[in-house]
Amino acid sequence: MAVPEPSLAYLSQNKVHLSGAGATDTLDSKFGRSLRDRATEIHQRHAWKTAGRGAQFMSGAMWGAQAGTGDPGEFRIAITSVAHGRNPGELLYSLETDSISGIFEVDAAGVEQRLFHTADFRVRHMALNPDGSRIAASIVHGDFTANIAILQVEGPEFFEASEGDSLDLAPRWVPGPGRKLVFQSAGVGRDGGGRVSGLGPFNVQQIDLDSGEMECLAEDAESDLLAPQKDAEGSLYYIRRPYTGGGRKVNPARALLDAVLFPFRMVQAIFQYFNFFSMRYTGKPLTTAQGGAQRQPDLKQMMIWGNLIDAARAAREDRLGDPEAPSLVPSSWQLVRRSGSGAPEVLAKSVLSFDLAADGSVIYSNGSAVHRIAPDGGSRERIAVGSMIEQVAAL
Repeated sequence: MAVPEPSLAYLSQNKVHLSGAGATDTLDSKFGRSLRDRATEIHQRHAWKTAGRGAQFMSGAMWGAQAGTGDPGEFRIAITSVAHGRNPGELLYSLETDSISGIFEVDAAGVEQRLFHTADFRVRHMALNPDGSRIAASIVHGDFTANIAILQVEGPEFFEASEGDSLDLAPRWVPGPGRKLVFQSAGVGRDGGGRVSGLGPFNVQQIDLDSGEMECLAEDAESDLLAPQKDAEGSLYYIRRPYTGGGRKVNPARALLDAVLFPFRMVQAIFQYFNFFSMRYTGKPLTTAQGGAQRQPDLKQMMIWGNLIDAARAAREDRLGDPEAPSLVPSSWQLVRRSGSGAPEVLAKSVLSFDLAADGSVIYSNGSAVHRIAPDGGSRERIAVGSMIEQVAAL
């Protein structure tokens, strides 16, 4: 944490990067490192089960090594969101593994403190209230629902402020008197068996925590409205992108093509199923290197608000953009501001994430760079360049 008083944090490929004073540094999660060290220790302790006769015995008698004895390099530790902290230069971040999730605070000196952790749900999309006493966050449950929860920074208070069969994400505190939040919300559709069958378009909701009153501030049947925020003047900001959920028309040509390709896709699915077991229990694929290329995980992809973003493809398609920092989302992803009852105003295009700074400026990212719009809305400048930027936060 060598960067003095960082003014910007951005999340990229499960890591937090801090930018300020002309330099950039990467946050080293001490809690994440301790989990990794623990996984390494367990792996070394049980290494005999995956080598020599021990491996033969384990694979033959127990169908593979037990949990906790795998490669520590495959132990998933992901930083899922970042937000400003209680003081300038400080930040909060959320982290999750396959079994636990938590919120951590890092001060300007790099000292890390765990504020909250749980194994019951996943915590994401945090926001600290103006006096620094409470955190609003999205908590994601195992039934594909998410609610807005409020927890006390120093104390036992914890309660869910929203409920229902919906995805309530990205809460932000509303400046001014009272305790109000804005967040994005989408209804979850289910079939007769209770399985998820679709997701409605995200709209912008506001909740008054004191009265419990809920109000829809913006909605569009043709668009998702994402990551809403309000400034001190009451203007509403959000990302607007085309809604691609249910209700799409069936393309006859596409339906015919899917029918023709169905047998081949089924054969491929069966092959991949048995190939997985071959790799899992023998360490060898069903095909050799000469027999066919093996599908490897694409490290240049990321999931943003339910959309899979392919960085390489986006860079190829962004021919008119900056070759050093191509947009990872199309121009239809727009940063919008709505003042009062006026018409929405598009501030920027190809926007993947944004945040409002304390000085009234707006920072936003296209996935490859971070830009700043001055408080007067006139001058614009690029303030950072990165790779696969998922979220930005003004510190």
